[in-house]
Amino acid sequence: MLLCFTDLDGTLLNHDDYRYDGAIATIQKLQNLGIPVMPTTSKTKAEVIELRAALGLNDPFVVENGSGIFLEPEDTRFDFSALLESESLTLTEIDGLQTVTLGVTYDAARQGLQHLSESVGASLQGFGDLSLAALGELTALPEKDLQQACDRQFSEPFVKPDITIEKMAAIAQTQNLQILEGNRFCHLLGAGAAKGRAVKLLTKAWQQTHENSAVKTVGLGDSPNDLSMLEAVDFPIVIPGVNGPHLELISYIEKYGWQVAPDTGCKGWAKMVEQVLESSLP
Repeated sequence: MLLCFTDLDGTLLNHDDYRYDGAIATIQKLQNLGIPVMPTTSKTKAEVIELRAALGLNDPFVVENGSGIFLEPEDTRFDFSALLESESLTLTEIDGLQTVTLGVTYDAARQGLQHLSESVGASLQGFGDLSLAALGELTALPEKDLQQACDRQFSEPFVKPDITIEKMAAIAQTQNLQILEGNRFCHLLGAGAAKGRAVKLLTKAWQQTHENSAVKTVGLGDSPNDLSMLEAVDFPIVIPGVNGPHLELISYIEKYGWQVAPDTGCKGWAKMVEQVLESSLP
């Protein structure tokens, strides 16, 4: 059996127009084969739920850079019960979905940002400090999308300051937090959050109910925040941008022979998933 983990922006979704139509036929093929397609993203639960509905997906998903795993209560394919104690996890319910929290609460992230601001002597502006209008100017996203992006459970993006990431990361670490650097924003999240960790846990949870079935995993991503996911799967695939793979991924591609899609966005995504299906399934 194959499990599919995928980033969204710049991967399953085109970088510029966020379209995914080039991947619909492949997603339907995966569904017909019973292969879960699990978004593993920096997006929030609210953002992913809307996309899942549009794609007709009911599989688990990972949000806010590996901070939380959500799955439908009736999804018996994944059994976390044996993992909770060994991995020091809790299984709760949020908005009708089973939730495994790997990071911290949003309140804790907000408090961590305040502590970080005081420690570096700068006013760090997170999503919770900015109006929708101000966020709209920074992101060019429509208001509905911004509202979903602000509906956070586990982490706080903040505007990148003129301070080295290394300095802020060292301070965050003392608070059991970590910082991921993006293009416009840095993300403050719990030290236990990671896309790769979420991938490994979901794979283990799947194996709990499929003991006699060999499982392989494919992961698709386009940026450095996908590294832990790509390192955790059997078939890591890099989706390039218009100028090729992200510069910070090139050394991994060269060292480990990671495959690079021949096209950007959803077209490249579909071609590579079809290739994995052809090579890995009987």
